[in-house]
Amino acid sequence: MAQKSHDKGAAGGVPAVTDPARIRNVVLVGHSGAGKTTLVEALLAASGTIDRPGSIADGTTVCDHDPAAVRQQRSVALSCAPLHHDGIKVNLLDTPGYADFVGELRAGLRAADAALFVVSAVDGMDAATAALWEECAAVDMPRAVAVARLDHPRADFDEAVALCQRVFGDNVVPLYLPMLGDDGESTAGLLGLITRRVFDYTAGLPAQVREPDPEHLPAIAESRDELIEGIIAESEDETLMDRYLGGEEIDPALLVEDLEKAVARGHFYPVVPVCAATGVGLDVLLEVLTAGFPSPPEHDLPPVTGVDGSPRPPLTCDPDGPLVAEVVKTTVDRHVGRVCVVRVFSGTLTLDRTVHIAGHGLAERGHPDHDADERVAHLYSPLGATLREVGVAVAGDICAITKSGSAETGDTISAKDDPLLIAPWEMPEPLLPVAVVAKTRSDEDALARNLARLVAGDPTMRLERNPETHQVVLWCMGEAHADVVLDRLRAGGVEVDTEPVRVPMRETLTAPARGHGRHVKQSGGHGQYAVCDIEVEPLPRGAGFDFVDRVVGGAVPHHYVPSVEKGVRAQMERGLVAGHPVVDLRVTLVDGRAHSVDSSDAAFQTAGALALRDAAEQGAPVVLEPIDEVTVRVPDGNVGAVMGDLSGRRGRVLGTEPDPDAEGRTLVRAEVPATGLLRYAVELRAMTAGTGTFHRRFLRFDSHPTP
Repeated sequence: MAQKSHDKGAAGGVPAVTDPARIRNVVLVGHSGAGKTTLVEALLAASGTIDRPGSIADGTTVCDHDPAAVRQQRSVALSCAPLHHDGIKVNLLDTPGYADFVGELRAGLRAADAALFVVSAVDGMDAATAALWEECAAVDMPRAVAVARLDHPRADFDEAVALCQRVFGDNVVPLYLPMLGDDGESTAGLLGLITRRVFDYTAGLPAQVREPDPEHLPAIAESRDELIEGIIAESEDETLMDRYLGGEEIDPALLVEDLEKAVARGHFYPVVPVCAATGVGLDVLLEVLTAGFPSPPEHDLPPVTGVDGSPRPPLTCDPDGPLVAEVVKTTVDRHVGRVCVVRVFSGTLTLDRTVHIAGHGLAERGHPDHDADERVAHLYSPLGATLREVGVAVAGDICAITKSGSAETGDTISAKDDPLLIAPWEMPEPLLPVAVVAKTRSDEDALARNLARLVAGDPTMRLERNPETHQVVLWCMGEAHADVVLDRLRAGGVEVDTEPVRVPMRETLTAPARGHGRHVKQSGGHGQYAVCDIEVEPLPRGAGFDFVDRVVGGAVPHHYVPSVEKGVRAQMERGLVAGHPVVDLRVTLVDGRAHSVDSSDAAFQTAGALALRDAAEQGAPVVLEPIDEVTVRVPDGNVGAVMGDLSGRRGRVLGTEPDPDAEGRTLVRAEVPATGLLRYAVELRAMTAGTGTFHRRFLRFDSHPTP
């Protein structure tokens, strides 16, 4: 539940920032359980933003305020948590680590200017985190690594760093080393490699800085050389390396300056050991976030166009520039209404300003294109679910607006007199269908309302109302995503059940046939009389339906020929064998009879339907199932298992090829019946430890094997 607060600079508040250079937007990424949310809590407490850190087990953390997150004890949604350190506002964006919520992760990456990879010193990292590093590298996003959970008995900092260097590359280098306490097991402090100082946390935060003990010097010297060589290699001063190799002592201030530049450019990736439970490393991590990561004006902005698609000049992060902001997250709170978290890229968003809200390009996912002018009635700085009122949000900042009637995730907010459209971020395709049905008739209206709210806030979910199966199908990212969606529906007061997803099938005839339709009734008064003879022949798959009139001599009066066709089409919709629509036929009307009084449009419609049913008895009818073209992207080591699994789904593997976008990965192409793909999103993830992805598109209908 969103809570409103009117604090403006009191304890727990974030002072207003009007200079984009004094803002940092940092997204925390890493696998589920790495410690991202716990680290955010510790940073908020260390900076004085909150009085004390909350607990995931107790459901009291700032970021995991969603009821589903509390129940599952893991993040399921993007959350913003600003803090203030050394005159800099840092917007921390906590993202879910589970693959089902990749849409929330994408939104966090869009809103951020730098990424903090949180790696567990206990569990290492998963393959999805490694893939995400490559994505960030492709756009030169600045990155740093926090090795967390140092208080765990099985924590191994050295192994975690070695893993990062194997996966992320050689430019991942520690700035500090953990220092053990007197018990020889717990982490009591850090050894600063640039300054050669000890940061002692035995008395808590802030650390007591002192000279190292003699036993620390060898470890510092060995790791310091590697760090300094890495910094100098990225320095713009080409003489620095020669001076260093010549034995000159390089000024630590100069090293720090070069380090900050290299980190901001996305060319050097510092590693900081941290322990949220004891406070070790929190203050030095805050220094990396504020001094090492770039401000919004240093980061490239996404391109914009006019609402009509006309080209516009590139944006700059200028508070006096044209207003361009983007809704990166939308939730619907039962007390506050619609809450939109907004990243301001250009211009300044102010209270009572009338803005243009535009959303285009997601109609196929249940988000029709829309444009509206609305007044910004409320403007907040979000701290998790708490909304603290502010007067303005300048370029580079993240804020929240409420009670918008039309804003959805991914929408662009711009000036009313100069509406713009920001290029959308890449949105993953939902591939797990879940059919939902209201338990009672009274729940049907509430289900429709709540589905509209969910779709507005979650562009990774696609809503489909299938006219053939008459099912409401939610396409989700996976089982965990589906569970959260159903939880939110039920929390909205809807009693909802799930049912098996039905795949739309087709029917056709496989052999030529003749059909005779006779509809003659005499019941006193006006009767019914219509007779028609047809020839039916199958057409190639996808050819559709063709009706040919070859009647001679007026056996079927000309004005009744369309009635025969109408009856045939109606019977095709009803099906011939199993109630599925009939496709790919040519029906030729060759003969018939009519009565001058008793014949009618309705009678010839009935006769046409009867004739098609009669022809079906000799035409070898079959059921057709949809076949999808599937492209599976997997690591090379999983290719054999994936190909065997596709064959087990009655799929036909067409071939494999190296993935042009990622080394060590393979594309497997196949044709698979749609009935074999209903749960493939879940099963592929289990088969490939979360590293496999796939794309599907409808290809054709083909014969379903007889049981």
